[in-house]
Amino acid sequence: MTPSRILQRGGSMMTAALIATCLCAQSRMLPAQESAQTLAQRVDRRYNQLHSLKAVFTESYEGLGMRRTESGTLLLVKPGRMKWDYSSPAGKLFVLDGKYAWFYARGDSQVQRIPAKQLDDLRSPLRFLLGHTELEKELTHLTLTTSPNGRFTLTGQPKGQEKRVSRLALTVTADGAITAIEMEEADGALTRFAFTGEQLNAPISADAFHFTPPPGVPVVDAMPPV
Repeated sequence: MTPSRILQRGGSMMTAALIATCLCAQSRMLPAQESAQTLAQRVDRRYNQLHSLKAVFTESYEGLGMRRTESGTLLLVKPGRMKWDYSSPAGKLFVLDGKYAWFYARGDSQVQRIPAKQLDDLRSPLRFLLGHTELEKELTHLTLTTSPNGRFTLTGQPKGQEKRVSRLALTVTADGAITAIEMEEADGALTRFAFTGEQLNAPISADAFHFTPPPGVPVVDAMPPV
């Protein structure tokens, strides 16, 4: 084979390789776009069929010159009931009983209460799971990236919270289980919830969501503190 034929053949092979690379890149991009939709729908199906959920959570916050890490147990029962029962710090509660949201920490001078319909609180990021979940409607500009341990991250902009939340990211397993939620506020503050020990359709008594203020502690109707 002459040198010119070798160069021509080498050029053809290089061209073919470049075309194949472009086609492979396109094939990787298209499934990724489809997978974001498919995985979001898998999350929807997993949680829409539930009537209750129990899990252990760890909450971390960084912003406004503060850093804190807290933990406890999350209880969720449809429709509209949620309880964040903190073990660290012990005695801290966030209860959504379907009508009101209650906020109290042991030693506080008052209990804060707000109608559930007016609730706008970043400590209740699973609130959308209390009804019929449709992540593609809850989050705009939904994207998908891979995460460690074979997990995935769905990231988007929560509708209706554009001025307050710049990004919400859900870390999920391939079968649609949410293992973490991270929220970035417009001021740069970050709140992250990690979940373990998820129990689907756990038996949870309705009494778990009944909150009685401690004796002598007044109830104040107000927005919850940051």
